[in-house]
Amino acid sequence: MPVRPILRYPDPRLSLSCQPVTAFDTTLQTLCDDLLQTMRAAPGVGITAAHVGELLRVSVIQLEPDAPLLIHINPQIISASAEQQRFTEGSVSMPGFTEEVERPARIRFGFQDVSGAAHEAEADGFLATCIQHEIDQLDGIFWLKRLSRLKRDRLIKKWEKQTR
Repeated sequence: MPVRPILRYPDPRLSLSCQPVTAFDTTLQTLCDDLLQTMRAAPGVGITAAHVGELLRVSVIQLEPDAPLLIHINPQIISASAEQQRFTEGSVSMPGFTEEVERPARIRFGFQDVSGAAHEAEADGFLATCIQHEIDQLDGIFWLKRLSRLKRDRLIKKWEKQTR
């Protein structure tokens, strides 16, 4: 269970859509284990396979160290509330940079577990935001794209200045 290198913004692979997982085997389980260790080391509360350069629809979320570990394979949003909420978001691919993002307050989503069994669940609050954030990444939508142009440009300039 090694900690894998995390792609840094603006790596073009972070803008690519991930492919559905079709093989539910030990390779998938190893990827999930590696993602968990990589996320904890970052540190972060969510990570996708895309963050480590694996273009597969896999996300791992753990909001707190003692919170349940959520592994979603091939997740997709089924429905979202009209009610919106704002939470501060960031990315393991852009550490230290955050901004408030508005998203639906509640979602219903489908996913598979590591054995391939299909599930549906509901989420609200910060968990709903995290799930939407990770699904966006799996769709090649880096979180900065959810910001106004002004906020996005300002954050990118700060990032570029820091990473020179």
